[in-house]
Amino acid sequence: MSVPLTFLVASPHLHGFFKGAVILLLEHDEKGAMGLLVTSPLRQTVGELLPDVPGGEAGVAWSGGPVDPTVGWCLYREPTNLPGEVRLAPGLLVTSSLDVLRAVMASGQTFMLLLGYAGWGAGQLAEEAREGTWLWVEQETPDLLWNVPAGERWQAALDRLGVSPGTIMPGGAQA
Repeated sequence: MSVPLTFLVASPHLHGFFKGAVILLLEHDEKGAMGLLVTSPLRQTVGELLPDVPGGEAGVAWSGGPVDPTVGWCLYREPTNLPGEVRLAPGLLVTSSLDVLRAVMASGQTFMLLLGYAGWGAGQLAEEAREGTWLWVEQETPDLLWNVPAGERWQAALDRLGVSPGTIMPGGAQA
């Protein structure tokens, strides 16, 4: 049995950089958390960012988050069987390896090149969740990523939770 994918969905009350955000959570432990924003296309194409790598001419580049935008991450569907790739779920792998990215681009498969990531210090994400900043959506498949257009992912994630944005109160759960 596979571990479900976790998507963080921005509360409707969150403004600024993460307004309407959906983040694929990659790590979350006692040291902190990191994930990739999957709702924020950039103006540049992959071909503009990597002009010497064939296969990126039409691909849109994405902002993966505000932390270290000089680091690129690639989300893709089919394994390359090269060192440096991590299988997150059937039909979803991630890498920060340029060699794997080149192989993915050469294969012609669907992929996302994301620059930067979202990061939280120890306990920070749990505190933000308690405050109601983030809603958690767990999915067995990466359908939310591959089968829903970026502009519709936030609403689709809320729909999967069965909630309407207007019913979410600011401030999180309080006893």
